[in-house]
Amino acid sequence: MRGFLALEDGTVFRGDSVGAEGFTFGEAVFTTAMTGYQEVVTDPSYSEQIVCFSAPMVGNYGVSADRVESARPHARAVLMREARGPAWTDWLHEHGIVALSGIDTRSVVVHLRKAGAMRAIAVSGEASVDEALTAVREQPAMAGRALAGGVSARKPYVFSDAGSARVAVVDYGCKRSILQRLAWAGAAVTVFPHDATADELAGHDGVLLSNGPGDPEPLSAEVETVRGLLGRVPVFGICLGHQLLALATGHETFKLPFGHRGANHPVLDKRTNKVLVTSQNHGFAVAPSADPAATHVSLYDGTVEGLHFPEYAARSVQFHPEARPGPHDAWPLLSEWVREVSVAQAA
Repeated sequence: MRGFLALEDGTVFRGDSVGAEGFTFGEAVFTTAMTGYQEVVTDPSYSEQIVCFSAPMVGNYGVSADRVESARPHARAVLMREARGPAWTDWLHEHGIVALSGIDTRSVVVHLRKAGAMRAIAVSGEASVDEALTAVREQPAMAGRALAGGVSARKPYVFSDAGSARVAVVDYGCKRSILQRLAWAGAAVTVFPHDATADELAGHDGVLLSNGPGDPEPLSAEVETVRGLLGRVPVFGICLGHQLLALATGHETFKLPFGHRGANHPVLDKRTNKVLVTSQNHGFAVAPSADPAATHVSLYDGTVEGLHFPEYAARSVQFHPEARPGPHDAWPLLSEWVREVSVAQAA
């Protein structure tokens, strides 16, 4: 069965359907990660997005329940140059994901880099391109959308009940591997919904603000909660959590032209002058700043990739230290934070 991707600017790319039949809307984005296709599709940060893989072959090492980052897929559709292996395409079909193989993904990536991420429709089967484009242009843009509530836990739950530090994780779209890394580092982990109050969270030894989808600026209530935590309990933010901490401390965020998505993004730690190769997935960023609290910067565009406020015992990173998928340069950050929280709690 044939299918196509239609972008809001009228550009169309055709391919073969290898997933579920039908159509879906989303923001067309790309990732440069060479591995981790199952992790990408199940990452809640990809909610409302159509993901183009720049790797030429996707699916060649199969699928596994150990690789999923949440209870269900969140990417709306998948675009590939060559889908390999029936296990992968069967998995996409079973989970209702529209997927196209044979797409000229190099051209898709080049186009999105030049024109920016944009609204799109992925179609499996026969359909009118003109009607599809009309429908795409009626969809909401990503800027201004508060999506965390749609992917967050509905009520608190305990992920790990044994550990030297009691950590509350605010779930804005949290990846499972973040929870696993915290537990591995020795934390007792309880997950809270995105709208948990500062008083609910401050009774723990530390609070982690998770990753998640969408624009951070509409999340005014969540920003106020973060502001209410500062100085009361150690805080660590990741990705969207980093952006919320930035907004809570007077920094600005903005929408990137085509985002940072991949497992090869260089970040400079200004304190050590060392470069970390990092895993990233975000379409919004913290604007460049001369604030001494900005500890890490992107070597691609100078956006703020890390913040540290010793007076509040608060820090954050834009990249993903749990590194699924990705290199392990930033792996120690979570375990070091849990150790610091444990020492502070015992003092």
